[in-house]
Amino acid sequence: MPELPEVESARALIADRALGREIVAVDDSDTYVCRPHAPGELADALTGRRLTEAHRQGKAMWIETDDGGPVLGLHLGMAGRIVVDDAIAGDYVRDGGAADRPLWDRFTLRFADGGALILRDKRRLGRAILDPDLSRLGPDAAEIGRDEFRARVGRGDAPLKARIMDQSVLAGVGNLLADEALWRARLDPRQPAARLHDDELDRLRREIRAATRRAIARGGVHTGDVIPHRRRDGVCPRCGADMARATIGGRTTYWCSAEQAAG
Repeated sequence: MPELPEVESARALIADRALGREIVAVDDSDTYVCRPHAPGELADALTGRRLTEAHRQGKAMWIETDDGGPVLGLHLGMAGRIVVDDAIAGDYVRDGGAADRPLWDRFTLRFADGGALILRDKRRLGRAILDPDLSRLGPDAAEIGRDEFRARVGRGDAPLKARIMDQSVLAGVGNLLADEALWRARLDPRQPAARLHDDELDRLRREIRAATRRAIARGGVHTGDVIPHRRRDGVCPRCGADMARATIGGRTTYWCSAEQAAG
């Protein structure tokens, strides 16, 4: 599923290929993906505008428009992706004529030069929304400084994994990225966050950033070194010990039973 690295790749794609282009039509007919907006509301706000800047904080992404126009928020959900000028393919929603569209294309901006930016989402869990509220998000996991990371993460009785996945504490860490970073940092995901020493918090911050960079370069969080070993018969790719498994913060979690055992 999309996590911070996938969202950053989508933001970079928009920044590289969609900025400066005039929007001439908008398909906002999917009332679930475009909630709470009524059909035509996003089209009225965006048609005639140009996209000017693409931003990301954690898993949230938003795009500014020219002349102080509305901000377009895009969320990938669990299975969504952004495509720009992609060939139309796949099954279609049949709507009786010109409104026919590819089945998984939930929101589309069409540009004056004939191209398009599309939110393609098989599971229909993405969002397109005007002027998104980002006030509840913590600082970005890939950008947060050392002192702020210590203050925000190293407190409370919640398990460490649940703490770093709390988007109000640290924005952008999802289930796979958390397991990868904690494995790289050799930290037990079950231990209370407040028990970590400053050097452990510093190591975790470095490994979250490193795991994020590697995932972006490799094509997504699924490329992490420990991810293929997240299974019931998995073994640690470093030491060969069995991978332990539990549910932490409502998410299935794997860790090395030897190297990530809290003292």
